[in-house]
Amino acid sequence: MDELTGWSRDLTVEVGGHGVVSHTGSAALRLLADRTGLTGALSKALRRRRFTPVHDRGRVLTDTAVLIADGGRVLSDLAVLRDQAELFGPVVSDPTLWRALDEIGPDQRERIAAARAKVRRHVWGLIEARHGRIPPSPVADRDLGDTIVIRMDATIQIAHSDKQQAAGTFKGTWGHHSLTAWCDNTAESLAFRLRPGNAGSNTALDHIEVLDEAITQLPARYRRNLLITCDGAGATLDLVRHITTLNTAPGRRVHYSVGFDLDARGRTAIGQLADTDWDQVLDHRGRPRDPDDAGVVELTGLLRRSAGGDRLATWPPDMRIICRRERPSSGAQLSLMEEADGWRYQLVATNTPTGHAQFLEARHRPHARVEDRIRTGKNTGIGHLPSKSYALNQAWCLAATLACDLLCWLRLLCLDGPLAKAEPKTLRYRLLHTAARLVRGQRKRKIKIPDTWPYPGTRSLLPGHLRATRADLSQTCSPTVPDPMPRPARGTGARPSDTGHPGITAHRKQDQERR
Repeated sequence: MDELTGWSRDLTVEVGGHGVVSHTGSAALRLLADRTGLTGALSKALRRRRFTPVHDRGRVLTDTAVLIADGGRVLSDLAVLRDQAELFGPVVSDPTLWRALDEIGPDQRERIAAARAKVRRHVWGLIEARHGRIPPSPVADRDLGDTIVIRMDATIQIAHSDKQQAAGTFKGTWGHHSLTAWCDNTAESLAFRLRPGNAGSNTALDHIEVLDEAITQLPARYRRNLLITCDGAGATLDLVRHITTLNTAPGRRVHYSVGFDLDARGRTAIGQLADTDWDQVLDHRGRPRDPDDAGVVELTGLLRRSAGGDRLATWPPDMRIICRRERPSSGAQLSLMEEADGWRYQLVATNTPTGHAQFLEARHRPHARVEDRIRTGKNTGIGHLPSKSYALNQAWCLAATLACDLLCWLRLLCLDGPLAKAEPKTLRYRLLHTAARLVRGQRKRKIKIPDTWPYPGTRSLLPGHLRATRADLSQTCSPTVPDPMPRPARGTGARPSDTGHPGITAHRKQDQERR
């Protein structure tokens, strides 16, 4: 027994330590937001005439994103930053945070979107400078090169019935039915729309608006070669026609790969195929699978010449239909046709003019990665709405998408090794929640990480090329936010959070009175 508990024999816990701070990785996220110009851009977007708040609204929104990235689930979790004023400086109180988020309406969200697009252009330039290019989207044994892939999907956020616009969903749950768009290359959140729980899965107008918002988030020179993917629920005629019209822009090539409904004429066309017509399906490593387990074939010609007429007459003329069949797993829900012949079928529609059905089907299959993006997004604030107010929950989801972007930028710009591919939970446990020493010297503050730190790729969380761009932010994303941590006067016992900010104490008193 002594061997098991011997480590604690001489261990005691005392109050009175100094110089040690926790959640130092969150400080790195905060620095990243400042030095990429995100904080300054948000401050400019949320600026109001004849209103100068004690706490800058851009700073408040950035801190909310940092708290969410750090694992916060409610607004009061901001106390983790507020209680460490020596590191983070003055941080807003809970009532002020509620008011700041409640001020974000449709006009503010539009300006914030424009600011994010401007900052993203700057960040993608940094990513390209560090890695040589924007990370490509992998498909089977190859990648899609310079193609930027936007993946769209809807998701259900379970909530209590007392939340505004929470309603019954098509899955029999209660909550919201939001629509999302993600960049598959970088895992960034490009667009997010909080919708009532009874919103449909095939609402064409919502999909078109979210898609346009997502494309607007991309830097202009990366919009020339796009691939849009979504599942069969969101693949409506209006959406496909809208994507087709995007190709009319000079120098732009927009392809889609969407799910397609298997109707009676589709089943008739499949019944006309012989076993020799089916090609082998490629697995995730690009190797052909056993033809007895899966197959792929193009159905475009059979559907155009079906007995009931052209099945695709109302769709764009360049549409191609790819069919995949696979042996169903145990317990899968099958149609009468699938139960009869022992295969499960899936149709994919695309406007890519070239390419074998094998590759086009393999290209569509990674659309399932959007589920992983949504899962990590729900783990980063999207899955929990902290308020009854629909407007405030919208602002919270906006901050959550900012948190997703900050974590992506941290991995792409600042991390190496295993942490460069780590999920948010891993980053929090190993990096964001790390404790370190905060020391002062030469009019500077430094975070001292122990020599025993096991992740050498994170010793310098802000690389030199990122620090060097700080001087350029006044031209790209002004205004630049100053150091939030003023030094206290010598020989005084003033708290760092109050020194140099005479209005903060009065503001806190006002908040207490409002409570």
